Amino acid sequence: MKRTLYFICCIGLILSSLSCRKDFEFEASTGSLGFSKDTVYLDTIFANIGSSTYNLKVYNNSNEDISIPNVELQNGENSGYRLNVDGQAGKSFTDVQLLAKDSLFIFIETTYNTNTTPLSDTEFLYTDKILFDSGGNLQEVDLVTLVKDANFIYPNRDNTTGIIETLTLTIDGVPTESEILGRELLPDELTFTNEKPYVVYGYAAVPTGETLTINPGARIHFHANSGLLVSEGATLNVNGALSTDPELLENEVIFEGDRLEPLYSDVPGQWGTIWLFEGSQNNTINHATIKNATVGVLSDGDANAVTDKLTITNSQIYNISTFGILGRNTSIRAENIVLNNAGQASFGATLGGKYNVTHSTIANYWNSSFRQFPALLINNFVVDAENTAFVSDLTEANFSNCIIYGNDNPELLIDEIEDTSVVFNFKFTNCLLRFQDNNNFFSSSNYDFDDATHYENMIFNEDPDFRDASENDLLIGDNSAANGQGNATFSSQVPNDILGVSRTASPDLGAYQHVTF
Repeated sequence: MKRTLYFICCIGLILSSLSCRKDFEFEASTGSLGFSKDTVYLDTIFANIGSSTYNLKVYNNSNEDISIPNVELQNGENSGYRLNVDGQAGKSFTDVQLLAKDSLFIFIETTYNTNTTPLSDTEFLYTDKILFDSGGNLQEVDLVTLVKDANFIYPNRDNTTGIIETLTLTIDGVPTESEILGRELLPDELTFTNEKPYVVYGYAAVPTGETLTINPGARIHFHANSGLLVSEGATLNVNGALSTDPELLENEVIFEGDRLEPLYSDVPGQWGTIWLFEGSQNNTINHATIKNATVGVLSDGDANAVTDKLTITNSQIYNISTFGILGRNTSIRAENIVLNNAGQASFGATLGGKYNVTHSTIANYWNSSFRQFPALLINNFVVDAENTAFVSDLTEANFSNCIIYGNDNPELLIDEIEDTSVVFNFKFTNCLLRFQDNNNFFSSSNYDFDDATHYENMIFNEDPDFRDASENDLLIGDNSAANGQGNATFSSQVPNDILGVSRTASPDLGAYQHVTF
């Protein structure tokens, strides 16, 4: 009984206190709101592609609870901007309440729709305003974004089924349906210029018998899970040129993702790869930057091609979630290339093949997760799902006047399945290599550094003196152990470094002649 009376008394006290509580009274705002910024910059977007979400914080600095009569976009429903105010999405809001000394977030996105408003130029500032209140109490926050026009390449979608077009690939001369989303490039799309950027959805395939030519200064952006595929019998020619100012990239060809916000500038794995299918031929890449992909360049097959399947020169590949360059029983000639920051290996010469790499910097300073492989991986096999190994000839793997370094140790793995029916040929000449095996784990004869048939004039574990490896700046300085250590035979084949500086007098190792920082 006492418990019952106690419970009734408590309920009565609570009800009594509630009945005495006055409802919050909100006064109209007086134009004295505070803002975290007076202009919200939404960085750069492509037309018809949505931006990231940005925020604005609104402060009530007064001692009174207030109600903002109107919060709206100046261009109203026609605006390409979208707002979310206190959890509600829209473009216009009334009676937005804000407690004394409190704040609220406004989230902002934008998409410039060319179907509604055609572009007047290839690049322009798109603006609007957020209006708070009106009349004498009106306050404004500007919204600004840079919109770029682009050439869009994307597969077709069936309007009835919603199924997206997939590629039909020629394999051994036979057209074969694949599950790869994408389409073949049309005849008028086989030359990429620098007039407007290109934005690719799915895989853009170079048709059999055709050549895709990419001119100096072109910019190619890929959506997630997208890339470039060079079919059997097709060719890719990337014709970038040395920029007039070494600090600028105006003449380089750049391959990257389609998110232009600074937040995404160095995020690996944003798109797929440049895939050189088996049977593609005479592919060349010169003065290109390839970044933020899953695999930078994937080259399949054609190890015995009369002309190397891929010739890549004066190019950089970095911020790659797996392999910077992955060769699978293929033939690659590389000169003046710079590789860094790959989640597995910067250069994978796998399943045998033929590789000749001269005056290149193969580095790996990946720090986002554990990586399985060193900067340079060489092997002669692949293992299938049934754990069966397939072995192929490694006819050549020559690395000359190179730097092979990184933040792990060692930065070289030579993984051979010995088989008398295949050859396994490799040689390192005048290279700076990070390799220190204190535990004698690498006992194979492939690591006999006194064997002149495999290693000649090597430098081990000395500082390459990179300017800033964490920022993919692999210029070497005055104190680099690579300075003046190049073999003139190879430097005469590649007389200028990646920046066009002559190296004939005193060649340094790697892709760069040293500079004074």
